[in-house]
Amino acid sequence: MSLSARRELLLSLKPEYRRASTDEKKRLLEGFVTATGYNRKHAITLLGRFDGIGRKKGKRKVIYDDVVKEALLRLWNAANRICSKRLVPFLPPLIEALERFGHLTLSEVERAKLLSMSAATVDRLLKPDRQRLGGGKNTTKPGNILRKQIPIRTFADWNDVVPGFLEGDLVAHCGGNTRGRFCHTLTLTDIVTAWTECAALPAKTDNSVVAAMEKIQKCLPFPVLGIDTDNGSEFINYELADWCTDRGITFTRAREYRKNDQAHVEEKNGSVVRRLTGYNRFEGDQACSALAQLYEAARLYVNFFQPSVKLVKKVRDGGKRLQKTYDKAKTPYQRVLDCPQISKSSKNKLKKQYQTLDPVKLLAEIEARQETLWHTANAPLEESAAESPTENDSAVATDSTPQPEVRKRGRPRKAATRPIAKKKTRPQEGKLGELGDLIDDDITHLLAERLRKFMPF
Repeated sequence: MSLSARRELLLSLKPEYRRASTDEKKRLLEGFVTATGYNRKHAITLLGRFDGIGRKKGKRKVIYDDVVKEALLRLWNAANRICSKRLVPFLPPLIEALERFGHLTLSEVERAKLLSMSAATVDRLLKPDRQRLGGGKNTTKPGNILRKQIPIRTFADWNDVVPGFLEGDLVAHCGGNTRGRFCHTLTLTDIVTAWTECAALPAKTDNSVVAAMEKIQKCLPFPVLGIDTDNGSEFINYELADWCTDRGITFTRAREYRKNDQAHVEEKNGSVVRRLTGYNRFEGDQACSALAQLYEAARLYVNFFQPSVKLVKKVRDGGKRLQKTYDKAKTPYQRVLDCPQISKSSKNKLKKQYQTLDPVKLLAEIEARQETLWHTANAPLEESAAESPTENDSAVATDSTPQPEVRKRGRPRKAATRPIAKKKTRPQEGKLGELGDLIDDDITHLLAERLRKFMPF
C-alpha cells in the first residue's frame, strides 16, 4: 500500500475509531495494522491523534505581556546582561534598587509576575534580544627566586577557608605584542565571598605589584589573611614576600602550568577585566590613569550588582558523567552580609554604601570611562607610524633587498561590558605598489629579453 493510500485510510478510520467502543476499536485497529503494516503502538498513536480531525489545539494563554517583557529587558540591561541562572535570584534586590532611583515603576501584579519567572522563562522571553545582539598572549615568566620557600596550594586546598584568603593574577594589556612597556591589571578575588578588586599597573614590576596590594588592602571589607599567586617573577620575589611576612599574611603559590589551581581569579580575569578592557594595547601614564579610573567605578558595580554562582560539590557518576551542584546566585555584597566571620561594623558600612548606589548610573559611568580609555589604546604606535620618513628610511626604500613588513595597527576595538569578540586586523594596503621596488634590476632585464623573442616590436 502506498503512502497516500495509507493516509486516506487513516483519515477515513479516525472518526469511526474515536466513536467506537473498546471491542470495535480492537477490530478496527487489527484491520488497520494488517492493511498498512504499521507497528501496533504506532497505529494507536496515529488513530488517537487530534491533528486535522476533531478538537483543535488551543493557543497557550499569554501570561507575560509586553509591559512585563519591557521591565524584564530593562532589568537585564541594568544587570549587564547576565545569564538567567544569575539574574533570577537577583531580581528582588535589583527591582528594589531600580525603583529607589526612579528607573522602574511596577504594579503589584507586574512585580509578582517578574518574581515568579523561572530561568527557562527568562531565556525564552529574552531570546529575540539576545539574537539581535550580536585570547591574549601569555606574559607570565617564571620567578626562580624563593620558589622553594613558598608553599604550593592546589585547587583542592580551599576547603573550610574564611574571608581574607585571596587569589591574585596579572592581566597583560599588550594588544598581542609583548615587546616594550605596557600596562597590566592586578586582579585579586576572595575565595569565600568572590569579592573582586582590580588595580592598574604601569608595568610588570615587583614594586608596582606591592603598591597595588597596599592600595587594594584598604578597599576590602575584611583583613587580608592569605594571598595565592602563580609562579611569575612579579609575585615570586623578596619585595612581596617581605610585605606578606611583615603583615602576617600567608603567601602561597600555584603549581606550574595548572590554571585550575587559580580557577577563581582566572574566571574574574575573563568576566571582569577582559570584558571591561578587551584586548587592546595600553601603554603610558595616560592609559594607566584611565584604566585606574575605570576600575574605581567598576568595583562598585561588580561587587554590589553582579551575582555569581559557586560550586558546592562534584559527584562522578560511574566514572563517566561529572555532576556539579551550584549554590544560589548571590552578589559578593550579599555573601559578605551572610558571612559570620566579618564584623558588624564592616557590614553596616557596606549597607549604608549600598543604599546610595544606582546600578543604572554606575553602568553609564563605566561606559563613559571606557570611552576615555579607548582613546588611549595604541596611541604611541599610531603616532610613530604617522611620522615622516627619515633619510635612512628613504635609503632603505631604494634598496633591492626586501625589507620586513611593518603591520599597521587597526582601529582600537572597543571593549564594552558586553561580550567581546576576538581582535581582527585590517588587510595590508599598498602591497601591489611596493612590488616593483622589490624586484631586482637583473631580473627586470631578463624578463625584457624574454619578451622580445615572443613579441617583436
